[in-house]
Amino acid sequence: MIKNILKKIIIFIITAEAKLVLFRYRPRFVAIVGTIGKTTTKDLIFQVLSRRFRVRKTKKSLNSEIGLPLTILGHETGWDNPFSWLKIIISGFMQIFYYPNYPKWLVLETGIDRPNDMDKIARLIKPEISVITAFGSVPAHVEFFDSPEDVMKEEAKLLDYTEKKGAVILNADDPDILKLKNKSKVKTYTYGINNEESDILATNSQIEYNEEKNPTGITFKINNEGNVIPIIINRVLGDQYIYPTLAAVAVGKILGISPAVSATAITKFAPAPGRMNLISAVNKSIIVDDTYNASPIAMHKALETLEKVECSGNKIVVLGDMLEIGRFSHSEHLKVGEIVAKNDINYLVTVGLRAEDIALSAIDNGMAQKRVFSFKDSEEAVNKVKELINEEKGSLLLAKGSQGIRVEKIVKEIVAEPEKTDKLLVRQEKDWLSR
Repeated sequence: MIKNILKKIIIFIITAEAKLVLFRYRPRFVAIVGTIGKTTTKDLIFQVLSRRFRVRKTKKSLNSEIGLPLTILGHETGWDNPFSWLKIIISGFMQIFYYPNYPKWLVLETGIDRPNDMDKIARLIKPEISVITAFGSVPAHVEFFDSPEDVMKEEAKLLDYTEKKGAVILNADDPDILKLKNKSKVKTYTYGINNEESDILATNSQIEYNEEKNPTGITFKINNEGNVIPIIINRVLGDQYIYPTLAAVAVGKILGISPAVSATAITKFAPAPGRMNLISAVNKSIIVDDTYNASPIAMHKALETLEKVECSGNKIVVLGDMLEIGRFSHSEHLKVGEIVAKNDINYLVTVGLRAEDIALSAIDNGMAQKRVFSFKDSEEAVNKVKELINEEKGSLLLAKGSQGIRVEKIVKEIVAEPEKTDKLLVRQEKDWLSR
């Protein structure tokens, strides 16, 4: 009770400070919304805009009603430390009067949990450029909405708040997002892989391998107005990086940065942990670390990517619960199990009570029961995963689950360089490690 009251007081104070800071320094905004890909899109847009402007981005994935004011004030969360929050509040007050070289652009990841959340966020920032990444048939955070369509409508409100002189950038491969093009009241650009009418189009995507035949990254080409530009992104896999790259190139072009210059910036991009990252594992194996979070569409994409990757050993998937999808939980976990069974996967390990439905569905759809293992939490699953990855050299392991399941704890036990886990993995801060 007291904790919730204090939280509301803190949100009120830092939001008021953020408004005054915005009024004082008048930065311009790029806002990103969608079910998946927001963080990577934000990071790549920041990478491109940093070539020309003073830019600040949302720290990590602080995209809520408390995260956005923190970004505006240039701080990370104070967690449960009252002294940290006091420092943030004092700093915010001082910024109202003096902040040399305040950023010219703020690149903000926006997230919603409940109806009307977008109204609260968008009123605060009034973006000049809005980017919509992807929705999915069952978006994350659908738990407090009547239907997936209501989530989409809430997120699409961002278009209504976009400045009239600004622009909207849409993923043309998502049919629900493409419909918004006709509703947009500002200039609209599209990007995609499959829709050849996209303003920014990706082609020739390939997975790169080293001499040991382990995946090392992705390559593809960007097509825009007759120009073709090659892109290389190391240490990651999947379309999950192609789409954000296209969005970043589109934002750059709107602001006068050529696709060629954007491409140069992107080649220096350092991916954030837990998002389809390639990590060396024990027994000369590779981990596809996608442990930051999970939603149905993101889970499907990760498995789709895994199917495309060649490996000399076993393919192992470690999948945790997908949280915050409410009444869709049972059916969506069953769908994931069906996908696993249809793909060329040697072993399935599930973590969490909900993920047991993935295991049952995989078995029902033809996967051998002796190749499926279920555990209540990540700590219980560690020994089995160690055993499986040591069974055969050159294996490929996909690890994914919602934040609350902490699948990164399993990854931590099988990385080849454990001394680097604080940089390689998500949630390695003291506050997280103590939970």
